[in-house]
Amino acid sequence: MKPDKAPPRAREFLENLASSGRYHFTSAEAQAALALSKSATAMALNRLARREAIASTARGFYVIVPPEYRRLGCLPAEQFIPALMKQLGLPYYAGLLTAAQYHGAAHQRPQEFQVLLDGPRRALACGRVRVGFIVRKRLREVPVQEVNTARGTLRVSTPEATALDLVGYQHQAGGLGQVAAVLTELAERLDPAKLPTVAKSAPLPWAQRLGFLLEHVDAAAQAAPLKDFVRARAHESALLLPKAPRGKAQRDDGWKLYINTKVEPAL
Repeated sequence: MKPDKAPPRAREFLENLASSGRYHFTSAEAQAALALSKSATAMALNRLARREAIASTARGFYVIVPPEYRRLGCLPAEQFIPALMKQLGLPYYAGLLTAAQYHGAAHQRPQEFQVLLDGPRRALACGRVRVGFIVRKRLREVPVQEVNTARGTLRVSTPEATALDLVGYQHQAGGLGQVAAVLTELAERLDPAKLPTVAKSAPLPWAQRLGFLLEHVDAAAQAAPLKDFVRARAHESALLLPKAPRGKAQRDDGWKLYINTKVEPAL
């Protein structure tokens, strides 16, 4: 009878994964491969983590950190988020300022990688990598597209969905001035005909605010179909800046919107 092959050492386990193009694993997979007890596996993984060969991005989920990312202390978020979300069984997409970058609107590098989920989850820190999670109602209705990364593909909101989310989550995007600046660059990527369909996945005031801001940054042509959508549905006027006083704000009749703040695109 042929003797069983000896279990690979921890380093060999990582090398075998990397050679197959895989840079993530679970503690359960490591335990099975190393043929060790749970505690012994944890000790082996802790040693690798101290040597900065691996990093933990979630309980029981690890990434291999190749030499070029040792200073980062982790893989870049776009290289492990798809695998992590699959492991957790969570629908997701990269959105807001992160998605805007993928669409060429890199006005300002976001301080964290922004991921939208259909339920709350704590922010993630892995080395110098930060991932923020934002709850998006009706997440599965938001149109997304896949973009290639060094480790596979990433789900990213389409340009139209990104524009709508930026307005809906303006505080997470740096405020209306920052949103307006990003829309200035994102506008040329928008398909005006798709905006009304995308708007159905969000509260109507998001569409009212987005349309106003597009006109504000000289993208009225892109906003035209959205204006028809709003006019057919908006029975009440909304505030441009939510939860702020209306005061003596002027009303934009086209968008049924009280302009209760001044918007200056951030430089």
